[in-house]
Amino acid sequence: MSVLTRDEAQTRAQLIDVQRYTIDLDLTRGADTFDSTTVIGFTTRTAGDTFVEIRPATLRSVTLDGHPLDPAALDDNRLPLTGLTPGPHELRVEAAMAYSHTGEGMHRFTDPTDGETYAYTQLFMEDVQRVFAAFDQPDLKAVFDLTVTAPDGWTVLANGITEHLGDGKWRAATTPLLSTYLVAVAAGPWHSVRTEHAGLPFGIHCRRSLAPYLDADAEEILDITRACYDRYHEKFEEPYPFDSYDQAFVPEFNAGAMENPGLVTFRDEFIHRSAVTDTERQTRAMVIAHEMAHMWFGDLVTLQWWDDIWLNESFAEYMGYQTLTEATRFTGTWVDFGVARKAWGYDADQRPSTHPVAPDADAVPDTASALLNFDGISYAKGASALRQLVAWLGEKDFLAGINTHFQRHKFANATLADFIASLAHHTDRDVHAWADTWLRTTGVDTLTATVTEHPGQTALTLTRNGSRPHRITVGVYDRDLIDGATLVRRELSDIDIPADGEHSLPGPRPALVVPNDQDLTYAKIRLDPHSEETALRGLSRVPDPLTRAVLWNCLRDMVRDGELEPLTYLEAARAHLPGERELANVQGVLAFARTQIADRYTTPAERPDALALLTDLCTDLIRRTEDGSNPGLRLTAVRTLIDSAAHADTIRDWYDSGSVPGGPELDPELRWRILGRLCVLGAVDDAVIEAELTQDPSATGRQGAAHCRAALPDPEAKRAAWDAMFTTDELSNYLFTATAQGFWQPEQNDLLHPYVARYFPDAVAVAHRRGPAIADAAGRHAFPAHAIDTHTLTLGESCIEDDDPIPALRRRLADQLDDLARALKIRTATAAN
Repeated sequence: MSVLTRDEAQTRAQLIDVQRYTIDLDLTRGADTFDSTTVIGFTTRTAGDTFVEIRPATLRSVTLDGHPLDPAALDDNRLPLTGLTPGPHELRVEAAMAYSHTGEGMHRFTDPTDGETYAYTQLFMEDVQRVFAAFDQPDLKAVFDLTVTAPDGWTVLANGITEHLGDGKWRAATTPLLSTYLVAVAAGPWHSVRTEHAGLPFGIHCRRSLAPYLDADAEEILDITRACYDRYHEKFEEPYPFDSYDQAFVPEFNAGAMENPGLVTFRDEFIHRSAVTDTERQTRAMVIAHEMAHMWFGDLVTLQWWDDIWLNESFAEYMGYQTLTEATRFTGTWVDFGVARKAWGYDADQRPSTHPVAPDADAVPDTASALLNFDGISYAKGASALRQLVAWLGEKDFLAGINTHFQRHKFANATLADFIASLAHHTDRDVHAWADTWLRTTGVDTLTATVTEHPGQTALTLTRNGSRPHRITVGVYDRDLIDGATLVRRELSDIDIPADGEHSLPGPRPALVVPNDQDLTYAKIRLDPHSEETALRGLSRVPDPLTRAVLWNCLRDMVRDGELEPLTYLEAARAHLPGERELANVQGVLAFARTQIADRYTTPAERPDALALLTDLCTDLIRRTEDGSNPGLRLTAVRTLIDSAAHADTIRDWYDSGSVPGGPELDPELRWRILGRLCVLGAVDDAVIEAELTQDPSATGRQGAAHCRAALPDPEAKRAAWDAMFTTDELSNYLFTATAQGFWQPEQNDLLHPYVARYFPDAVAVAHRRGPAIADAAGRHAFPAHAIDTHTLTLGESCIEDDDPIPALRRRLADQLDDLARALKIRTATAAN
């Protein structure tokens, strides 16, 4: 498919202005295609030529100003419009469009539980042309009139309030000015919970088979929605700009959610069929807050071109966490951001594929390159930069600048320069220089503490390896005089780097000095040697969970940089997680320990000891929670013990009895998790998988079965899984991912060895055939991440150099190979010690 370049978009925006789309979709034409009729009203400023985008199964007819155009003129996804004269024009396009099973365009899904079918759109970034003809770029906003014909019994949701006209015909209210990628439709026999708030209709929707689970959480979801809505109206002067607020939890959704105005779509895993921790509920709440923030950041004011994607994502990320903290019971959201989300940004920013939060426009020449920037930098690093901006600028001036930005650019498009101008209007600080140093640069600064003792006082010096200014809080801690183990905060001091130089700490040398104590900046930290020793021995005795998150991140970074042995990190986890009170910290540390240290940073010879340590730790946590006082911690420990089991006996007993002794009883998630591990260990066969699937025939059950079958240590099972991923092209996006996640297992190295070399050409081929969504899944989940050796590196580098992978796969491969090289370096350094 031809990708749109920035130069082409600018040329087209100078030539035309689009006023209105009138779109009619017919979803009753069968399981493979739907009908799409689009009438576009636009004006040409001067005489010239341009094109409209569409990717039809069949292009039936095209008329321009009543004159037919030749459908055969369609070149890939572009239909030329030549000889345009100045003034108004009307383009009419009729086509049959293909349903998607990869989460792009109009995705169609049949629920295996009850046979009901659903269809929904995901039009970001250039998939609108899979649904209707469009001048597909964000700065050609228009109003949209939409009608949809749907099967009997279906409800149609859209950006505006929908009305059923009879005979399956639905009409949506005319939208305000929107970018094409924000148009949304979700159709099917939805189960809905509706209410009203602040004079607007609110609704939450899911598949009928998930109705009991949505109903159980409906008040929590709606309470979060109402609280965030009210808090945003306290912050923002511009009112919510659309006529309703629906949230649809849809199947096989690739992202976490999508900010369609008035109709936010979420992955329906957020409707929990099984037990979850409170941190996972907090994550769902954060996504709700994030997407609502987009109604202003992204929908009301939209980026002009994709180089400014951070104006959407960084702001929604920051506002989501901050508003959730201010307006709901989830007051510790920045802990989870620090220990989990922020690490995503740090990792991305240390790879060769890093980019500035706000890259130069020339670095984003087309939509294919823009798609690669939806990563930990645009989300986590950008949100961290905004948090630092608020600390430096002050929240009052920050919000004043935001409100000016909304007022100046509502229902239009804006750039970084526009936003900085709005901020500058409310402060004497040099926000242009701040933007240059924070938003236009790459990499992670490192702040290293040096503590020097003098008579009667201690001096702290912070050395910066990097170029950004930082306003941070430094925490100083002493040991409790009574028990000698608990750490007590002596003081918190605000320090500007590099301006403040040496900082005096009155009194004796503290036991612990923590730079960036409240995690207000984006930088790696290195403790002085005395503080490092204190942290390793007493981390769980630090009083503030956010400070503990900062310290855990410090240790994590040291492992990744080869400055701390992986076993030392595991020993710290073993020592301190039993005393950790913040579940987000427990989950973040265990995830890193299990997936990175045990599976990647330890050698095959060391791995059994790492798994044994994790199993011992989780057994201890399970024992400590027998009284039912901390079900979230218990569930986290049970999950990690299952994933770490090196022997089948204990977890097979749990599976057969249907319960962990003392609880919890095994819900579908735990049953499939145990069965997946038993498959890896060779303790069950396909008959057991089939029996479990009979018991749980849901979509999640099908994914669990695909994962389990791919995980079996059997040559035929591996062959079948490989063919399903890379040959038949029949797997949906979710079934592809489930199969890929089951396929590679460190315990099965000999069996899997021949597939390592096959992976690279096969991944390139499937990405070319099936497009960016499957390319991303193939690069993220189907990569042989366990094969930590120079042979895999060489194969991967040759693939990137010689095999022409599409951009989405190329980026994933580059990142995977960099992570693999890092793991290999860590293993080598550990062996040398």
